[in-house]
Amino acid sequence: MTQMIAHYAISDYARFKPAFDADAEDRGNNSLSLLQLWREDNGNVWALFQVGDAKAARAYLDGAAGVFNSQAGVQGVDYHFVETA
Repeated sequence: MTQMIAHYAISDYARFKPAFDADAEDRGNNSLSLLQLWREDNGNVWALFQVGDAKAARAYLDGAAGVFNSQAGVQGVDYHFVETA
């Protein structure tokens, strides 16, 4: 089972959250299903996703996710694909 942990460095949570919610369909169409979202503070958010197809998810992250990032005020993002040990 593959999952992805994402850390978003953001400009403002009030800007990020509505854009993140609006992007759910695009993420779902690209094999990413949100399992949990954590807010560390106003500038950092963590997310855990179930990954159905790692190749499709990576293609989304390398391309279309850029639109989401710009709309959501994402200043930096780190993605880590992990598997249950």
